[in-house]
Amino acid sequence: MASVSRLQQDLSCPICCELFRDPVVLSCSHSFCKVCLETWWQDKPLKTCPVCKSNISMTPPLNLALRNLVETFSAQPECSLHSEKLRLFCEDHQDLVCLVCRDSRTHKDHSFRPIEEAAQELREQLRRDLTPLQDKLKVLAQSRAQLESSAAHITAQARDAQTQISAQFEKLHQFLREEEESRMKSLREEEEQKTKTMKDMMAAVSRDMEAVSLTISETEEQLGAADTSFLLQYKTAAMQRVQCRPLVDESQMGPGALIDQVKHLGNLGFNIWKNMKSLVHFYPVLLDPNTARSGLVLSEDLSSVRRGEEQEVPENPERYHCGVLGSERFVSGTHSWDVEVGENKHWFVGVRGFVQRRERTEGRVWIIRFFNDKYSVFSPSDPGKRLSVTKQLQRVRVRLDFDTKTLTFTDPDTNTDHHTFTESFTEELAPYLSTFKDVPLKILPKNITVTE
Repeated sequence: MASVSRLQQDLSCPICCELFRDPVVLSCSHSFCKVCLETWWQDKPLKTCPVCKSNISMTPPLNLALRNLVETFSAQPECSLHSEKLRLFCEDHQDLVCLVCRDSRTHKDHSFRPIEEAAQELREQLRRDLTPLQDKLKVLAQSRAQLESSAAHITAQARDAQTQISAQFEKLHQFLREEEESRMKSLREEEEQKTKTMKDMMAAVSRDMEAVSLTISETEEQLGAADTSFLLQYKTAAMQRVQCRPLVDESQMGPGALIDQVKHLGNLGFNIWKNMKSLVHFYPVLLDPNTARSGLVLSEDLSSVRRGEEQEVPENPERYHCGVLGSERFVSGTHSWDVEVGENKHWFVGVRGFVQRRERTEGRVWIIRFFNDKYSVFSPSDPGKRLSVTKQLQRVRVRLDFDTKTLTFTDPDTNTDHHTFTESFTEELAPYLSTFKDVPLKILPKNITVTE
């Protein structure tokens, strides 16, 4: 009878697990009850095969051959041993038997049920057993949809990062091109100026050479004159011509006549790097977009956050649904960063801790908050305390010191400490920001020094 059970299984719909009713066949060759398939496809954006997930683009036709086969099988079968109608179900063997089989030694003391009654009860049991699997399938379908969304998000992240990397390198390349042109221009100007000086000096020397040559010629001519003529002219023209010619060489180059190569080439790479200070920024804290709740928009350089339109983001474990966290995790030492809040009217600034509780991570926060024109602080031990701030803060300095076990919020413009938490921090701490306004909260860069 095992062959009968296998045949019944082959003639059953994969969705309802019962014999096919008006079976239809898909282009992938899988068959289903027409009603079961229509129910399965209800509210689904794409029509896919419930078994192999192939896309179905056409209305499936009826499987007449399969329907006829099911109808033939549905006719009451006969016992292969006794050629009698199968009328009972043996609960011990879990198989169909005829009346002769019931009285045989093989089925002695076994329990039997009418086929209809046994089939109904087993169908109900199978439906109950199928329910957890159907629920599991729904959960898996949701998980797959989330994974597909995450994969698309990863692709978008990589594409955005590539664009920003290219833009940043182009900015650096442009700076280097301009720096090169500036240095080349300075070198050309010095070359032109000092070349002109050399040419002016050479022209002056040439003029002096001509004048001296003329004096020599005239004097030599005078030397060849008769004694009387020579003596008459000696104290006048000839003597004056020779003695007025300076013997000092005024054509010698003075200091700095050559190209100042040290100026142009000395520590060239270092000086270019030093000039980059105005181009690059260093932020003591960077915001991690993988932790940002939906509706927060981070700047391209990950230094600021503002309220924006709600976005669909992956439900990754790092996601924090109350704001955005810094990429750093602090466990020791002293750390400080400034946050520009400006005219933002609803913001949170502080740190969040991480405590592992079995399979989940719990968080605690220490923050300063501005809302409804009021300042307050929150901590695990103090759920709310008003602060007296006379002048609206434009910037907030956060200073975390594990050695003194303190977290201090300061106004750096007035150097006023507004509140200090003192607590033995036992967990990792990360910078925390949140806002409900479109005015950005900005992590301010540190001053960069380049020294020899």
